[in-house]
Amino acid sequence: MLIAILIGFVFALFLAFAGKFFKGKLSILISLIPLGLFIYFLQYIPSIASNQIVTESQQWIPSFGVNLDFRLDGLAMLFSLMITGIGTLVFAYTSSYLKGHVYLDRFYAYLLVFMAAMLGLVLSDNIISLFIFWELTSISSFFLIGFNNTNPDSRRSAQTALAVTGIGGLLFLAGALILGSIAGTYQISEMIPLSEIIAQNAHYVLAVALIFGAAFTKSAQFPFHFWLPGAMKAPTPVSTYLHSATMVKAGIYLLFRLTPVLGGQEFWNTTLLIVGAVTMFYAAFHTLFRTDLKGILAYSTIAALGILTFLIGLGTHESLLAAGMFILVHALYKATLFLMTGAIDQGTKTRDVTVLSGLRKVMLPIAIAGILAAISNAGIPPSVGFLGKDLIYESTLNFNHSAIFLTGLAVATNVLIAYAGYVTGIKPFVGKLPTGMEHVDYPPLLIWLPPIILGVLGFVFGMFPSLVQESLIKPILTSVGQNPSEVHLKIWHGFTPILGLSVLTISLGLLAYFFWKPTKSKEDFIERFEKLSPKHILESLAVFFEKASDVWTNIFQNGYLRNYISVIILFLVGLVSLTLLENTTYRIDYSSFSRLTIYEVVTLCIMIMSIGFAVFTKSRLAAVAATGVMGYSICLFFVFYSAPDLAMTQFTIDTLTVILFVLVLYKLPKYLKLSDYKTRVKDAVLSIAFGGLISILALEVLAQPVNEEISNYYAENAYILAHGKNVVNVILVDFRGTDTMVEISVLAIAAIGVFGLLKLRLKSSERKQK
Repeated sequence: MLIAILIGFVFALFLAFAGKFFKGKLSILISLIPLGLFIYFLQYIPSIASNQIVTESQQWIPSFGVNLDFRLDGLAMLFSLMITGIGTLVFAYTSSYLKGHVYLDRFYAYLLVFMAAMLGLVLSDNIISLFIFWELTSISSFFLIGFNNTNPDSRRSAQTALAVTGIGGLLFLAGALILGSIAGTYQISEMIPLSEIIAQNAHYVLAVALIFGAAFTKSAQFPFHFWLPGAMKAPTPVSTYLHSATMVKAGIYLLFRLTPVLGGQEFWNTTLLIVGAVTMFYAAFHTLFRTDLKGILAYSTIAALGILTFLIGLGTHESLLAAGMFILVHALYKATLFLMTGAIDQGTKTRDVTVLSGLRKVMLPIAIAGILAAISNAGIPPSVGFLGKDLIYESTLNFNHSAIFLTGLAVATNVLIAYAGYVTGIKPFVGKLPTGMEHVDYPPLLIWLPPIILGVLGFVFGMFPSLVQESLIKPILTSVGQNPSEVHLKIWHGFTPILGLSVLTISLGLLAYFFWKPTKSKEDFIERFEKLSPKHILESLAVFFEKASDVWTNIFQNGYLRNYISVIILFLVGLVSLTLLENTTYRIDYSSFSRLTIYEVVTLCIMIMSIGFAVFTKSRLAAVAATGVMGYSICLFFVFYSAPDLAMTQFTIDTLTVILFVLVLYKLPKYLKLSDYKTRVKDAVLSIAFGGLISILALEVLAQPVNEEISNYYAENAYILAHGKNVVNVILVDFRGTDTMVEISVLAIAAIGVFGLLKLRLKSSERKQK
């Protein structure tokens, strides 16, 4: 499975070097990659159908419990087949849809990276590795959404999508770490037996809330849904692949996968139920006011994602079965509708549903695909959509609490979704062909064949549900700890209340289609409430944050280096002082001090005099020389206390520093007063406070008992391990060789800088002489 995932990344890298060969007719060959992976996963169908689980593990960071653990069960199989199967059709569709595009190879590379990341996401059994692939899907989708990077709207939509899903990624990481610390493992399959222990932990609610944040942002749940309609600026293959079949369902997959670990608790079920219910009805209602085909499909997609969240929140056997079935149903009909929309857009140069009609006369195969998808979307038998709708109503009617209300909400949502399907899948093809569209080109084979295949599959699976019952649907229930033995999918269950609800949904959807016509005035009406939308509120908060940041920056980042240093030092003094107030003994152990010698007294006096001279002199060069004297005085103290190595290092650094200062300051005016008296007093107080703080820290360190464990280790092993008798040299060269190498690098860089300044000055002098 690891190889199957890496294939996408490898071929994406290959296209970076050989992509120019795949910009023409050969571009269709790239479709063989997802096709090969689709066939690879198909071979595991018999094993999955017999409740076997295929696992694979590769060590990655075993010390932290993070490995590349992969698990192919019923849930992972469904998503893997959707990713590769629909991916094959999208790749083939792209070869014609973007034919001749200058960056076609780049587009394919992004698609391959996304496909590989999605496969890694659904196959990962380790929640940390799942997070890595989760973020890769966000990054690759950013490039795909913003593929038309010359369009400002595309760039903005890509940034919005990345910002929302990126925040969700951070929440996911935090939730995963908390969950792993509670369970003592990051392997999801090992967390399942610990579900009761996890639920009783004090951090359960926090971990679940963070996971919810990740899932809701990725799967466009209210109020984070607004990025998805904006993402429709992407080319149609992106909308089809990412925003109907795969990426937007990543959050649903995460909720499904973690249901056996975190589900069954009131907080989990109630939150998902409420968020899903609000999302599905809110988004479905918005489809009534949209006129752009992609806009209608975007909101109906959000509604479908809300239904899936709603079903997972119900948490019953029936609802989980309905959710598993609806994932497949939605992927088939929604991918068909998006591919159909792309064909219409390419042929007519418009997606405005108010001006589209009669296209069956010039785009008959696309019309057939659209009608098939609309029928499945509405849940009309014998389509697979009929099975999906029936299972939804069965799960709500059998729910113990609020069954009537939940069923009514589900019916209202499905009626509006059915309306959206009729408008997008049927309206553009019926009626009279508008003037000017008689010469619309007949769509090429690779434009109409993929949606036809998906549309037909929706009816094949509907008429023969046993094709997916044993191989996909039952294993999904097994993967979430449900008993699949009672699952019997079939079109006809007799005259039941569920059949009545399905007929009601179809009928009301048709009534809405015939009596509620999409118009610009209706779209303008709903736009009046834009200021109340989550998008506008969050964007307003972003604007406020930006303005507050500007004010903050103008105050503290005002271009004066001394102000920056003052703020940093003041913050350090305040922070460390608060710590010292509680944890410092303020006792000086005079017995640990050695006796002063005449050399130390003289050197100390020289240091004090140089400090005073540097502070009060009126010459910059004199101040630099005084700081050099201070540095050399410190060198002498190192020599007095038998640390010649430190003395040499200090001597070298001080010498280079003095030279640099002299070269930089040489041509500046001798001295200018750039600060007033109050500023100098403030700087003096701050300097004294910082110096006093360092002194207290030094004295506190001296008062602490000496731990000789490390020094004894060095002394005992210097000769044995490093064959050196000078312990200090051995520490610098062997035990702490990396530190020494970095120090040498710093010195070398400083020396190069000095040499550059000297050379610059020499050239300047030569010009003057000439």
